[in-house]
Amino acid sequence: MFIDSHCHLSSEEFHARVPQVLDEMASAQVSQALCVCTTMEEFPVVHGLAQAYPPLFASVGVHPDNEDVREPDVAELVQLAQLDKVLAIGETGLDYYRLNGRTLADMEWQRERFRIHIRAARQARKPLVIHTRSSAADTLRILNEEGGEAAGGVFHCFTENLDIAKAAVDKGYYISFSGILTFKNAADLREVAGALPLDRLLIETDSPYLAPVPHRGKTNSPAYVPHVARQMAEIHHCSVEHVAAVTTENCRRLFRMPEPS
Repeated sequence: MFIDSHCHLSSEEFHARVPQVLDEMASAQVSQALCVCTTMEEFPVVHGLAQAYPPLFASVGVHPDNEDVREPDVAELVQLAQLDKVLAIGETGLDYYRLNGRTLADMEWQRERFRIHIRAARQARKPLVIHTRSSAADTLRILNEEGGEAAGGVFHCFTENLDIAKAAVDKGYYISFSGILTFKNAADLREVAGALPLDRLLIETDSPYLAPVPHRGKTNSPAYVPHVARQMAEIHHCSVEHVAAVTTENCRRLFRMPEPS
């Protein structure tokens, strides 16, 4: 069995067809999925999916890219993190990829948002789902300054270099790889994945985005996470079954995710 450690089933691409997605997951032996929140406005939908469907779980948080959305404080995040089936704080982190003419100094609002999420994760004793793009040095620095190791978490949809990956792993974080790992132009990323121990890795789809080969260009789905596992198995010279077992155990350990009933 596989677990999709990061997906966005609240996206409009899945409206009215979540039951079909769950059937496809079952057929692909994907037993569970973490539905990740990106705005506070979205949280009721994300949590509602987790409440309605036993294989689904939720997180709570605000994605670093989202602007002109409601900003939670620590108390609100801690309160919502205690709700049934909410397993993590995030998606949170930093993203300097599209500055749109701004300087790094102008992104202090993003760094402050990240700090609030880390503080909430520590208080709630829930792990962080961390997004970092073109911002790894600041991401690690702020995690250090705020004691993020106490909460733990995962660097999701990892695309950084091996030094960043090792720094995160050394601090106790997990690294999650998406369908990008299967892309033809991702040879460097495959080298990073191969240099990391399997017991620190997760697999994900980040659906509806980044569909893996052979579905690239289509709407991604949690049912496609076995393709990421197959690529990981090839990289680590082991069986797909072994990757499924190890990444499933890792996911359950990190998120305290219960086994399917």
